[in-house]
Order: sequence, then structure tokens, then C-alpha cells
Amino acid sequence: MIHILKKAGTFFRGQVVLTVSLIAALLSMLFVWPDAEYAGYVDFPVLILLFCLMGVVAGFRKAGVFENLTQGLLRFASNARVLGLILMNVCFFVSMFVTNDVALITFVPLTLMLYAHTGSMKNCIMTIILQTAAANLGSMMTPIGNPQNLYLYTQFDLTMGDFFSALLPVGMASYILLTAACFLITSEKMQLHETASVKLDWKKITVFGVLFVICLLTVLRVIPHALCLILVCAGMLIQPKLFLHIDYPLLLTFVCFFVFVGNIGRIEPVRELLSSLMEGRELLVSAVVSQGISNVPAAVMLSAFTENVQPLLQGVNIGGLGTPIASLASLISYQLYAKSKGAENGRYMGCFLIVNVVLLVILLALTYLIF
Repeated sequence: MIHILKKAGTFFRGQVVLTVSLIAALLSMLFVWPDAEYAGYVDFPVLILLFCLMGVVAGFRKAGVFENLTQGLLRFASNARVLGLILMNVCFFVSMFVTNDVALITFVPLTLMLYAHTGSMKNCIMTIILQTAAANLGSMMTPIGNPQNLYLYTQFDLTMGDFFSALLPVGMASYILLTAACFLITSEKMQLHETASVKLDWKKITVFGVLFVICLLTVLRVIPHALCLILVCAGMLIQPKLFLHIDYPLLLTFVCFFVFVGNIGRIEPVRELLSSLMEGRELLVSAVVSQGISNVPAAVMLSAFTENVQPLLQGVNIGGLGTPIASLASLISYQLYAKSKGAENGRYMGCFLIVNVVLLVILLALTYLIF
């Protein structure tokens, strides 16, 4: 029993956002006791799509797609600045289709390996920080790029036109800023060593390519969610271990916040307070709230108190910048760097805050004044 409790404690310490969401859900249940209305809290289409996209991306990773993509691009790197620009672009564009956290889990370890092979870690910190910002900002460009987009796209029954009109201008501005920020990386000459190529598994690539198209058609409401789930699960049986690569804590986090938000919405004084706070301030409030509880829970919580989805979409996406906990993907990058040999955690955190806060302020100002 003690051993089980210790393992549970270790698990929840490593899943801060899940722990917070679970506590919030349990506390809200003290004010609204479980009843028949609880069944309507959970948005199952969102959970199904998240599960399916995670499974498809895991399949692509096992097929060697990302490793070969990166190795091909790195042949163009002549110095640290060019390397940083390439890695930033990879994270920015790949995150649109595989989510920001998956992009960073895939490419940050590669960055650490490349810099370790050159014997110079001088520009490693800034490269990873810009990769992280690129994944957070690039993922805003599509409904499937991150969980908050997928949730809001489904929750508000948006069209692709609605979505792109809200986020495409912000995303383009973000890319320009990130490209300019790459000049913070020095032009130090680097000799990149050849790494062993990963053989592409074309059978898996074909299967998961088809499944990815099915997921996109489900997002576009062409294919029913239940059919998508059945087909993706069937495809994952090619390699059953893929089911172990699903981020189940993230799915459970969503369930907890669905319960919390559902209960909060039934407490009239709280509903009135949050609704009045959000009215006309969706962009700023959602960005600020994201700094403390991260942008995914912020999107779920605040969506219940406004019908003005455009600034909410913009706020929770831009709000992924700023503090390390504003986006779960940022924590992933930090944890990967902190475990590397010779890591300078204090320097990393200082540079991270400076770059992220500056980008956050600029993008909020541009969005408020122009977009």
C-alpha cells in the first residue's frame, strides 16, 4: 500500500497541471454535487480527436519520418545561426500538424545531440528557447496544432474561415518576429557530424498518412468522430505499443477541467463575475490567466463565459508565451534541457523569461491595435 502511494505521489508531482485540475474539479464538486447534468460536461469529440491525433503522430515517429526530415534539412547548416533558423522553422511548421508538445519532444533532444557533437553549447540555450516559442506560436495556425485550438474550434462550431481570420495574421507576425530573434544566436562556425540515418517504414507511413487525412476530415466534420476513433485504433494495432505513447494524463486533465468548468458555470455569482470580467477583455484576460494555469485549462475555463471566440483564441495562443507554465510544451523543453550534461538552468530560465515576455508584449500589442 505504501509503495502504491509513493508511486502515485511521484506521478502527480510530475503532472502538475493534472494535479491542479483534479483538485479544482473535486473542490467544485463540494458546491455542485454530482447529478445527471454531469454527463453533459465532457466534450467527447474533443477527447476523441486528441486521442486519434496522438496515435497518428506516434505512428509517424515510429516510421522515422521526423528524424529523416530533420537530417535532410541540417545539411544546409553552415553555422550556429543557420542551424537555429532551421530548427526554429522545423518546430514552427511541424507543430501545425503534430502539436507543439510532440514537435518539441521530437526535436529538442536532436538539438541537444547536435550541439554536444560539435563540442560547443554556446548557442544551445537560445536555440531551444526559440524552438519552444516557435512550436507554441506555429501550432496556433491550425485547429489541430494544439489542444486549446481543437477544443475551441469544436466548442464554438467554427468554420475554417472563422479560425484562420482570427489567427493567420497573428501567426504571420509571430513568424517574422521569430525569424528576427534568430539573430540572437551567434554565427559561430559549426562542424555537424553525420548521424546514422533512420530507415523509413513506408507501410506505416502509408497507413498513418491515410489515418491523418481521416482525422482532418473529422475536424472538418465530414467523418463522424466514432468512425475516426475506430479506424485509428485499428491502424494502431499494427504496432500495439503505440497505445503507450498516448498522453493519457492530458486527456484526464481535460476531463477534470470539463467537470470544474461545468460546475463553476452553475454557481450563479461566480458565473456573473467571470462573465463581467471577460466582457470586452477576452484577449488580455485569457493571456494573463494562461500565465498562471497554462493556456489549455485557460481555454476550457474561460470559454464558458464569453461568446466572443476570436480574441479568446488569440489570447490563449499568444498566452502560451511568458512564464514557463503558460504552455505545457515550454515545460517539456525545460525538462529536456535540464537533464542534459552541463545544463545551466539559471541562465536558461533567465533567457527564457526575457525572450518570452518580450514576444508576449509585442504580439499582444500588435493583436490589440491591428488584428
